[in-house]
Amino acid sequence: MRPVRPDPAGAPATSVHPLNLPNALTVLRVVCVPVIGYLLWVDGGANGAARDAAALLFVAASLTDLADGAIARRYGLVTTFGKIADPIADKALTGVALIGLSLLGDLAWWVTAVILVREVGVTLLRFWVIQHGVIPASRGGKAKTLVQTVAIAMYLADLPWVWWDVSKAVVMGVAVVLTVVTGIDYLVRAWRLRLSGTPATQVGDRA
Repeated sequence: MRPVRPDPAGAPATSVHPLNLPNALTVLRVVCVPVIGYLLWVDGGANGAARDAAALLFVAASLTDLADGAIARRYGLVTTFGKIADPIADKALTGVALIGLSLLGDLAWWVTAVILVREVGVTLLRFWVIQHGVIPASRGGKAKTLVQTVAIAMYLADLPWVWWDVSKAVVMGVAVVLTVVTGIDYLVRAWRLRLSGTPATQVGDRA
């Protein structure tokens, strides 16, 4: 999930028409959410082809978030819709995958809870400090996003390799650690920004 996309040209969000490519990619990501949920639940989660398709679609949808951010930063396509819809799309995408996996018994509920509480919490923190600025994503935040995406995709996929179960568990373990550590870091930085009352530099990226 990334902070508010800045406008390099300095134009306010309301001056940009909401019908633009970054917002279209955000909507596309939202459309992918029920499709992934359906694919995950075909034959009670036992359909290997559907599971693999869900994994591929999840990765593709996650990549659209990187694409819309890059486009928005380059061309200054900031809109109020994008500010609100983008984090919602991110949470919906991650949520449907994690909750679906836990309902199927493939992923422990505590893992799903830790990740979703952190992601929703960071989004609420962003709104809490938005008047003071946007906190740039740290290297840890970027690493968290990458590892988390890979881990969820591995759990969605259905591969018969002997070492697959161990590998995905290890990657998910790393993702959980990064999720907690970066979440605490974001909380501390948000609190300091709120206390200082000094606007932060707006840097669009996932955290």
